[in-house]
Amino acid sequence: MEPRVAGNTDPSRDRRTRPGSLLTGVAAAVGAVTLTTVGQSFTPLKAFDLLAPRHPDHGPQALPVNRTAAAAGVSQVSAAAYRLTVSGPNPYTLTLEELAALAQHESVLPIACVEGWSKSAHWTGVRMTDLLRRAGAPPDARVRVTSLERYGAYRVMEMGREYAHDPLTLLALKLNGQPLTPDHGYPARIIAPNRPGVLQTKWVTRLEVL
Repeated sequence: MEPRVAGNTDPSRDRRTRPGSLLTGVAAAVGAVTLTTVGQSFTPLKAFDLLAPRHPDHGPQALPVNRTAAAAGVSQVSAAAYRLTVSGPNPYTLTLEELAALAQHESVLPIACVEGWSKSAHWTGVRMTDLLRRAGAPPDARVRVTSLERYGAYRVMEMGREYAHDPLTLLALKLNGQPLTPDHGYPARIIAPNRPGVLQTKWVTRLEVL
């Protein structure tokens, strides 16, 4: 009689069962990560947004920030000292008070970040088309936008005509009914439809008709 050995002694059976266990573990891990980050883009699941780099509701004025004023090297901007320069066939300069006195328009548009989150907000400001028209810009003009930020690859950004002349594109002064906070681009920032968040220039100080 052959001796009895406890446990599984068939190596082929052992090899057959291991891949299934491994795949089960991987699937569970992927599911957990998906569940804990999906809240970035799908707001009803924001309670599960545990591992995401940004939470849809976290940040000043209930909107996330991926680059603060301090990180961009923007110090406290004085409302009295601020100037918006618009260059073109008919160049002009506006104070913040003059900018706020122009016709104000509203747009509900999202900030869509390359980190994966997206959150809509209520913006109020001056339409880009109105600013360009006053500068004598032709209808196919592009715009170069310059920020007060001192550091970063997006300090100067060019905006194509499809964005510059879209009636929803604003030089925004308010977010959700309140003046912009410094981290959201006070005193003025760009908000345009269907445009990545990194190109929605904050702390705007100059618009140049191209």
